[in-house]
Amino acid sequence: MKIIWLGHGSFRFEIGDHVLLLDPWLTGNPVLPEESHDAAVAGATHILMTHAHFDHSADAVALSKKLGVAVHGQYDVMTHWGETEGIETVGFNKGGTIDLGGDVRVSMVNAVHSSTFSTSEGPRSGGTEAGFMIHAEGKTVYCSGDTDIMADMEWMGDYYKPDIGILSAGGYFTMDMDKVAYAAERYFNFKTLIPGHYRTFPILEQSAEKLAAALPGVDVIEPQVMQAIEV
Repeated sequence: MKIIWLGHGSFRFEIGDHVLLLDPWLTGNPVLPEESHDAAVAGATHILMTHAHFDHSADAVALSKKLGVAVHGQYDVMTHWGETEGIETVGFNKGGTIDLGGDVRVSMVNAVHSSTFSTSEGPRSGGTEAGFMIHAEGKTVYCSGDTDIMADMEWMGDYYKPDIGILSAGGYFTMDMDKVAYAAERYFNFKTLIPGHYRTFPILEQSAEKLAAALPGVDVIEPQVMQAIEV
């Protein structure tokens, strides 16, 4: 499995014949050069969306149409887009697991954040925020989406036992590095931890050095945009 950071909270997973795009934000993403946009989404087979905020959803519909692939996410938004945008969607909900073919499955889990998108009449509810557990190649990857620490992490860590964590760690809108370190130590037993949703803007955390220092038994990897991490 290869995990490729596309900047901010966007990731690309290459798993055998599958290419999963998690919250692909291209347009306006300040850390993903425009000349890398095509390579970032090339060969995509599935789009996963954690919630409706623009920095996670703004390109989902256009990419679905351009690439001819379905968007998978929380039922309410997927139903709305299927009816209004004419794209293929797969709507499921927290507690549910979908089979993407081969040995790749995705479970939706809780997150604590918000989920709206802008309209001419003001913000509109975009269902509810979520995270994902991606199961493939005998591993489980926990993609937290945008969230604070929550008590649900206790049962999620115990039940799914994720080997790899991709946790939003920039602070201000999500957990910061200190909270991610706390959550990882208390609730999970990660072998590998990759921070996300940071370095994009000055208000966010810019380094994961203190995260790595707080978790000496975990392989904390600072991702670099468009560089593959093999796990």
